[in-house]
Amino acid sequence: MNNPNTDHNKFVLIRAIVLNKYGLVFVAFIIWMLFFDSKNVFVQYKLSNRIEELKNDKKDYLQKYESVMKEKYDLNKDIVRFAREKYYMHKENEEVYIVK
Repeated sequence: MNNPNTDHNKFVLIRAIVLNKYGLVFVAFIIWMLFFDSKNVFVQYKLSNRIEELKNDKKDYLQKYESVMKEKYDLNKDIVRFAREKYYMHKENEEVYIVK
């Protein structure tokens, strides 16, 4: 069973470790790094979220880039067909019917 005396001894041991000069410096260092440093936990969390957002944006831009490159290839391949389909251009005295 738990002896109240052993619980008290554990508390005394922890208190002795924390209250010596090295323990106080260590606790102060941890508090400083967690809350007051320029690269604290909260800033790191925000930066990691921003990195994820930028990675997602990069994926979107790569997809858009691929579609634009495909359009560029089609444009260079057959410019007249591209102009007629994309911008509905036509020659003079020519009627164009758009079917959707």
